[in-house]
Amino acid sequence: MRKIMRLGAAAVGAVLTLSAAVGTATAQDKKVRIQMQSNFASTLALLGPNANYTVDQIKKLSNGNIDIKFFEPGSLVPPGQAFDAVASGALDAAWATPGFWTGKDIAFAVFSTVPFGPGLGEYLAWMKEGGGEKLMQALYAKYNVHSVMCHLIPPEASGWFRKEIKTLDDLKGLKMRFFGLGANVMQKLGVSTQLLQAGEIFQALQLGTIDATEFSMPVMDLSLGFYQVAKFYYFPGWHQQATVGDLIINKAKWDSMSAHQKSLVEAACDQTVLRGISLGESVQPKALLEIEKKGVKLMTWGPEFLAAFEKAWNEVAAEQSEKSPEFKKAWDSLSNFRKEYAVWKDRGYIR
Repeated sequence: MRKIMRLGAAAVGAVLTLSAAVGTATAQDKKVRIQMQSNFASTLALLGPNANYTVDQIKKLSNGNIDIKFFEPGSLVPPGQAFDAVASGALDAAWATPGFWTGKDIAFAVFSTVPFGPGLGEYLAWMKEGGGEKLMQALYAKYNVHSVMCHLIPPEASGWFRKEIKTLDDLKGLKMRFFGLGANVMQKLGVSTQLLQAGEIFQALQLGTIDATEFSMPVMDLSLGFYQVAKFYYFPGWHQQATVGDLIINKAKWDSMSAHQKSLVEAACDQTVLRGISLGESVQPKALLEIEKKGVKLMTWGPEFLAAFEKAWNEVAAEQSEKSPEFKKAWDSLSNFRKEYAVWKDRGYIR
């Protein structure tokens, strides 16, 4: 009994020592103030709350030593200019996804989502253990920006269409909002694509500026009201089986933080990644049923469509590898990881 009491006292002492060490580190760190603009509105299901959750966790873990404030899209700079603003230091940080920055280098798309790409577990494994996040940070560093992987969400739907798509020819001539590398695929099939921010899509769809749109998964699409205009909702989201998002911070700002503060930001983002996966998976069924109740027809692409999408994607991947050395580096890394992972995926999971 005495031995147990001694061990218990030692354990308590160790915890107190650790707590004191953390408290001392926080007290010694110079307070950091960060203005973070999100590319997703706080009212947008899943992504909005996740952005605020990141802010809250950073504040809690740092005991307020890192004073980070959330700003809605466009509050400080136009959403499309967030990257340049962070790079120049005009904006401390932004919460978005690398796929928004393909105008800088198409390689950013690989760190966001790729057509027929990995699902949640496989993507997370490559990013965290297969070198993906390090490659992403090296690419951002060229622009004076530091990135921390900060959210990961489940598969998306393939898109909302005003009319049923019965043949591949029905795609030709359509004007569609499309994100990332999937847009390049749709272009090969005769679709005219453009990238619109979340808040711009509904009006464009309503006014007929675009004929169709993809944005995200059921819970987010429901919150944006696309069901009011388009009644054909297609699955699966071949173009986005999982999507990585990140917190980007001006490099000088990041470097001014202590090692302890950096670790707290990384820990908060890890928590948001976990939340994005668990919450993202849990809320889809109810949202999908609600969408169906609103008179929307849930559609599934036939084999001929998926085969055409995949064929076009293979062409896009080869073309982009020729154009961008950074894309090739990232794509080769992901492809090699997936080849090695396949032996586990094929044997470890039920299809």
